[in-house]
Amino acid sequence: MSRPVISIAGLSKTYAGGLEALKSVDLEIGKGEIFALLGPNGAGKTTLINIVCGIVTASSGTVTVDGHDHVRDYRAARTRIGLVPQELHTDAFESVWATVNFSRGLFGRPRDPAYVERVLKDLSLWDKRKAKIMTLSGGMKRRVMIAKALSHEPEILFLDEPTAGVDVELRRDMWNLVRRLRESGVTIILTTHYIEEAEEMADRVGVISRGELIVVEEKTTLMKKLGKKELTLNLAAVMDAVPDELEEWKLTLRADGHELVYAFDANAERTGVPSLLGRLRDLGIGFKDLNTRQSSLEDIFVSLVHEPARGDRP
Repeated sequence: MSRPVISIAGLSKTYAGGLEALKSVDLEIGKGEIFALLGPNGAGKTTLINIVCGIVTASSGTVTVDGHDHVRDYRAARTRIGLVPQELHTDAFESVWATVNFSRGLFGRPRDPAYVERVLKDLSLWDKRKAKIMTLSGGMKRRVMIAKALSHEPEILFLDEPTAGVDVELRRDMWNLVRRLRESGVTIILTTHYIEEAEEMADRVGVISRGELIVVEEKTTLMKKLGKKELTLNLAAVMDAVPDELEEWKLTLRADGHELVYAFDANAERTGVPSLLGRLRDLGIGFKDLNTRQSSLEDIFVSLVHEPARGDRP
């Protein structure tokens, strides 16, 4: 990892009602990387982002943004951050141009019409620059939120569920923009429910569950370490149940008995595939076709967040 641009240490948050939203989170994010934070609803993703951005106060712990303590040196830390929140909060009666320019001024940046024009064009908003925000579609309002977040040229961009409920075109435009921003040195932290996006875009992945950061890993390393392969056999004859003679391979039936599936560790010295195929031959179980599939980041995510939490009884 390159030098940390965000350092989080012992970060905890307990709300007034007793809800423990974050439990001693430690995390470093390198300059210029795309970091994907995955987790189910209520896991603590938005709380973590809101603390780093100065919107929510932590119960304990520290956050350093590009060397600046986010509490003691709030202005310097916050100026370096752009945030695209989940919720659409926009001044409905203002024009797109006025809203983005005003947001730039809030951070003390001098007027730069050429920069604002470039941002609006990158987000396909230039033709809507004079339109009042109240007249825009939901997808266009989302683009305005991104433009506002980029208005002061931040070095770090937080995208909190940025493509939730938006159209395919906006999603594609957004990820093209993210790639260009990263190429210019911007660090990007995103939360998403679309795991295939994290799989395509992220350099590293963090998985948060019940307020705990349960894994942080290079995406490719995580998939190699935790990913399994699936061998699917398309059976010649329908099978009602897996025979006892095949118990050691822990097979499952799918597609109404037409498919026999074997999950195995592709990195293991002995995968068990040759012995399984030999046993099937001995038992006279024929198959018409077979294929293997590497488990996806979604498979890994589901397996991680459904493991019992520390201290939970099985």
